[in-house]
Amino acid sequence: MKKIFFSISLLLMLLCIGCSSNVQKELPRIAIAGIAIESSTFSPAVSNEEAFRSRTGDEVFTYYPFFEADSGIIDRAVWLPTLRGHAMPGGIVTREAYESLVTKTLDMLKETLPLDGLFFDIHGAMSVQGLDDPEGDFLLRIREVIGNDVLVSTSMDLHGSVSPRLAQNSDLITCYRLAPHEDAIESKKRAVTNLLNRLESGKGKPAYKAWIPVPILLPGEKTSTRIEPGKSLYAGIPGVLDGDNVIDAAIWMSYPWADEPRNHGVVMAYGDDKEAVAKAAEKLARHFWDVRKEFEFVAPTTYLGDALEKALASDKKPFIISDMGDNPTAGGAGDVTWTLQELFKHPALQKSGKTLIYASIPGAEFVRKAIEAGVGAEVEGTAGAEVDNRFAPPIQLKGIVTAVKEDSTNNEVVVKSGNIYTIVTEKRNAYHYEKQFTDLGLKPREADILVVKIGYLVPELYDMRGDWLMALTPGGVDQDLLRLPYKRLTHPIYPLDPDMENPDLNARFIPLSNDLKK
Repeated sequence: MKKIFFSISLLLMLLCIGCSSNVQKELPRIAIAGIAIESSTFSPAVSNEEAFRSRTGDEVFTYYPFFEADSGIIDRAVWLPTLRGHAMPGGIVTREAYESLVTKTLDMLKETLPLDGLFFDIHGAMSVQGLDDPEGDFLLRIREVIGNDVLVSTSMDLHGSVSPRLAQNSDLITCYRLAPHEDAIESKKRAVTNLLNRLESGKGKPAYKAWIPVPILLPGEKTSTRIEPGKSLYAGIPGVLDGDNVIDAAIWMSYPWADEPRNHGVVMAYGDDKEAVAKAAEKLARHFWDVRKEFEFVAPTTYLGDALEKALASDKKPFIISDMGDNPTAGGAGDVTWTLQELFKHPALQKSGKTLIYASIPGAEFVRKAIEAGVGAEVEGTAGAEVDNRFAPPIQLKGIVTAVKEDSTNNEVVVKSGNIYTIVTEKRNAYHYEKQFTDLGLKPREADILVVKIGYLVPELYDMRGDWLMALTPGGVDQDLLRLPYKRLTHPIYPLDPDMENPDLNARFIPLSNDLKK
């Protein structure tokens, strides 16, 4: 009897070991892929493949803090990173660059098969030469490799655009809920955990996806969630979620500096209860439409001359002026010299003695001269307007070199011309952090006026400001949308058609990816 009992116990133990081994083997296989850029079609700039920082293999994990060993996520799946490319916003992407990045991704995905899931991490505002809706095209081509049964969770910037094609090929989809995007990593983590939860539960693809186009197209500087009505609009999202009934919902503002039919607001919700999904999406869409006329610029906005007069009259430091029209973090070329030209010929600024820091203008040859001359030497040369010279020619700069920062990726110098300190860079750059200034020997908090190529201020600049105005300056991301030569938008659309009738905001159910027709 004891021998029989021992044999049974041994058999059970072996079965348990086998079960444990099988559980380990049955972890879902999830790939990671994505290409992210925000690119303006109203800028003469062009983005080549060199503009993208492409991470592959294990390097992809460094982009996501939630993949750390103690995160509770890394051990829930077999993660198979392929290519995750990210570029600073800029001009339209060349077709050659797009095809190269997509082909590399598809080849890597073939090596990961079979898959249970895909974390598709994109921005959603990529423009490509000769191709509409590149993110939709990209995901469709991914589906041709991984199949229609694989569960895809898509993460996006709220300034992206969601076409029906992208919506159908995404089983779960979400976007940021804050602008500025302080919740970017949190949103990506939500996309991953939603994916894991549906795979682990065996529930798979949500049964229903509601998609509602909202004919509104506004710049991010008018739709920040720091202020109303954007603050309450996005704060309403958690209230419409309901477990598996409504797993997630999202609101996309879209991107106004690309002239494509897909560029307009979108609301989506998805889950397993058709009525609840429709109700959630429709509630958010109606709220979005009802407050359309309440969206205003996040800060007082005027034209440059008036902004400068107010800055000169102020005793608050630093008085920040946003040079919005050529904001490189929204897709501007970053080398428009119009604002800098206006500053140098403003007589009151010269006489005031107030210090002004301008960040920044690219000029590789000027930087080379300044480095050769060295700190303390006088340097003279031109900078800017090599890419976008539509509004002003290259600027002639002459002054004393006060700082040189040599870097393998982007050399920087500062030249002092009277009371104006101009940061000149080898390549275009964005200045969002105090350290970027202090590394150049500048003290932005003590400057009277700080002019930055930006739209709404990122958190560090926002906290630094003594006062702030946004200047309506020309460039590839002009905030005065009525000045832009749109030709392909879907009309009617607010505010370009201010007297349009109320749109149909009823939920439109998007077919599941399983129902994809070739």
